[in-house]
Amino acid sequence: MNPMLNNDFLDSLFPPERTDDFFEALFGGAEEGAYTIMLRLRSETETSVELAFELHKRPGKCLVCSLTYGLSGVFKRHPIINAQGLARSIAEKKGWQGFSWDIGTTREESEELHWIPFRVARKGE
Repeated sequence: MNPMLNNDFLDSLFPPERTDDFFEALFGGAEEGAYTIMLRLRSETETSVELAFELHKRPGKCLVCSLTYGLSGVFKRHPIINAQGLARSIAEKKGWQGFSWDIGTTREESEELHWIPFRVARKGE
């Protein structure tokens, strides 16, 4: 099965400049950001989509030092991240009438990449 959700679609939902907007709101300046946020597909079925907010280390910054472990709670409610809106757009693309979503805890893949699970699932219709 070919995924409906590709990187072009995900980049249109969560464009690169949203990272700078997030750090501007959080710290008062985009230059304070230690990483770039990218929304990426991990797996897709007829009833659920597993995505990741990937946190890619920026040059000259320390991803490990940037307190990424508390971000799940921040991402759940931050208006610039807009997880609810992202989930709604993904559900619409999949043709789901009802949906639920959740954000898991930060995972450290390497010193260069951390990621936060983001799951969107179809509710019974």
